[in-house]
Amino acid sequence: MVTVGMNYDVLAGKEAAFETMFDAVLTLMKGLPGHEETQLFRAVVSPQSYLIVSRWSDRAAFDAFVKSPQFQKVTDWGKSQVLAGRPKHEVYGEEHGPQGGRCPVAH
Repeated sequence: MVTVGMNYDVLAGKEAAFETMFDAVLTLMKGLPGHEETQLFRAVVSPQSYLIVSRWSDRAAFDAFVKSPQFQKVTDWGKSQVLAGRPKHEVYGEEHGPQGGRCPVAH
């Protein structure tokens, strides 16, 4: 298992558009091989900052998603419409890795 954090900063006033697109992408992700769970978190102090925490069966499943045409389409839309900067993706751990595949965000 691998847990990935995807950090996004959204332009002011574009929060609803980002969240709506997240819902659409989440629907797509639910049918993907290796996808286990994804959650969206919004910062209290900085409401334009989001963290998407996504759990996958393995790194290859996540990498396949990131390379998919659907992900590229959403990425292009985000760059041109809602994102305030470049997203940052972090792998929190893989099975038997330093954090045992667990995300530091309590579930």
